[in-house]
Amino acid sequence: MKMSARALAALIASASVPANAVAVEPPRETVISSLKQPIPSIAGKSLVASVVYYRPGAKSPPHRHPAAHLIFAQVLSGAIRSQVNDEPPKVYPAGASWFELPGAHHVISENASSSESAQLLVVFVVDADNRELIAPDPKQ
Repeated sequence: MKMSARALAALIASASVPANAVAVEPPRETVISSLKQPIPSIAGKSLVASVVYYRPGAKSPPHRHPAAHLIFAQVLSGAIRSQVNDEPPKVYPAGASWFELPGAHHVISENASSSESAQLLVVFVVDADNRELIAPDPKQ
């Protein structure tokens, strides 16, 4: 079947993305909470452990952990790009870990790779009755 140049041009034009198209958001992280356990030696405190799974190119929105007293993070696989407060962004390979202090602003938290998945273990020490672990930044 032959297609005229005019028909081909019309087909291409109809498939084109308009100049004012809305930008597609990058994929988001998936958080799997695996443990919440009271800390017997510290009254009123619990330990919460979660695994954050990042598909290639996935990222978390800028956020804080408002009620966390301490946060420990360790990269289980892949590599994670992270920036906390005004520190420069850093890429953490599998096995690397860091701490975040209470009220820290997590400006960047994302998979450093656009082709491989990454996993991050996050352990929080929180008030035992705490239900909120993350507070995304308000929309600008």
